[in-house]
Amino acid sequence: MTNSDDERTPLIAAAIPAATAPVASGSRPYGAATLHPDDDTRETMSSFVVNNVAGESGRKLPQYIAGLAASGGALAAGTFLGWTSPAEIPLVQKQEYGFPISTEDFSWIGSMANLGAALMCFPIGILMKMIGRKWAMLTMVLPLLLGWLLIIFANNVAMLMVGRFFLGIGGGAFCIAAPTYTAEIAQSSIRGTLGTFFQLLVTIGILFVYGVGAAVNVQVLSIICGVIPLVFGLIFFFMPESPHYFIEKNREDDASKSLKWLRGNRYDERAEIEELKAEDAKIREDKITFVQGFKQRATIRALIISLGLMFFQQLSGINAVIFYTTTIFDDANTGLEATAATIIVGVIQVVATLLATFIVDKAGRRILLMISDFFMAVSTILLAVYFQLKEDDASQVANLGWLPVLAVCLFIAMFSIGFGPIPWLMVGELFANNVKAYVSPLAGVFNWLLAFLVTKVFTNLRDALGIAGVFWLFSGLSLLGTVFVFFIVPETKGITLAEIQRMLSGEKVRRSSGHSNPAMEDDEKPETR
Repeated sequence: MTNSDDERTPLIAAAIPAATAPVASGSRPYGAATLHPDDDTRETMSSFVVNNVAGESGRKLPQYIAGLAASGGALAAGTFLGWTSPAEIPLVQKQEYGFPISTEDFSWIGSMANLGAALMCFPIGILMKMIGRKWAMLTMVLPLLLGWLLIIFANNVAMLMVGRFFLGIGGGAFCIAAPTYTAEIAQSSIRGTLGTFFQLLVTIGILFVYGVGAAVNVQVLSIICGVIPLVFGLIFFFMPESPHYFIEKNREDDASKSLKWLRGNRYDERAEIEELKAEDAKIREDKITFVQGFKQRATIRALIISLGLMFFQQLSGINAVIFYTTTIFDDANTGLEATAATIIVGVIQVVATLLATFIVDKAGRRILLMISDFFMAVSTILLAVYFQLKEDDASQVANLGWLPVLAVCLFIAMFSIGFGPIPWLMVGELFANNVKAYVSPLAGVFNWLLAFLVTKVFTNLRDALGIAGVFWLFSGLSLLGTVFVFFIVPETKGITLAEIQRMLSGEKVRRSSGHSNPAMEDDEKPETR
């Protein structure tokens, strides 16, 4: 695999910044999350009766359709994130574009996307509040198109760099807006599944570029990639706006129509509308400044959890594993070319992320994160041992070529099932609406800047520690990340977004699933009824 240093992380890891901005409650019985705890039972029963008068508690298929349509932006993001892998050799070594591009030039060409994405994390939150989640995403088709046009017709390195920067702006915005939109339209029972759609479509986009890039030249590949944002725009144009946005703008009739589209015509949306109105009124009443936001206990805890997850995602070793994939497959004497090895990694990504989509609302977030990080640590330990033995005496690993291949496949699968999609899903769940515009984008900026930093200093780390030392470092960080998840990260499966805020504030939340929350148990207050 021949992707450059600049893109190793975004290829799989940073390809998902960031679920931010306002998120509405899911739709298990409505009303319970926004009223005083003493009113929970009464309001829950009322909502249950209202919704079932219509004979339906809410169809799921329209929500899946809207969620997939929104995640079409992730497909567009995946294409530019994977583009550097098939483009590096033709552009740098073969000068396919007719002008020289050095390895250092190409490193900057790829990494400019990280900076563009980081720059967009805050503006997209403002744009979503001004014109809505739907139109904010549709607007991002423009920088994506501009970026691809600059790359398609580039006649110098500067055009390629600026094009990549615009692609980062569009892709980074989708990484914020799409998870926000899916979290707001989804009922709580499927919110986790819809939340993983983004990562799934990113991995499919990357695999698509790997496959197409093996068959066509860079310019044709870029043209094909440029068509994808247009297709997304045409499809997503027919999807509904988030009902939460309509309530924010006092457009109750539009919110009702949106919920009818998302839940089915037989769904009685009145209880959900009332909850959204109550939640919006509370947000307006509790409107706070940037400084005040950081004085809230729930906000501080949500920020610690979110930034911690982003840190351990980027420092998991994904860069080193991706960078050495080609070397590892070559050393194993598999007979596979770099393109084939790249496609294998892409397929593993897609399959594992698809599995996460099916099980995240059944297994829960915490257990998948812990399994993911622990087995990534095991994988990087195996790679560290292999490269250490190889550095000491290459003959010791002559018959162990299968070991690093197994380690790479295990690592990619475990990353994709947990630490790939779930940190972004949880960012969309953890922050309250009255602070979301201030603090949620921090997670996205933090992740993209880490992606940029880690990819640029990786070579220095390798020179200082040796490749075996780098893998030992990453394995230790992954083990530390497992401990972080166990003690700090709460389980958000099966509870509404408003209940998550109560839990982060220290209240005990009754969970219909019966799962405990070990990360929150130490300071939960007794529930009074």
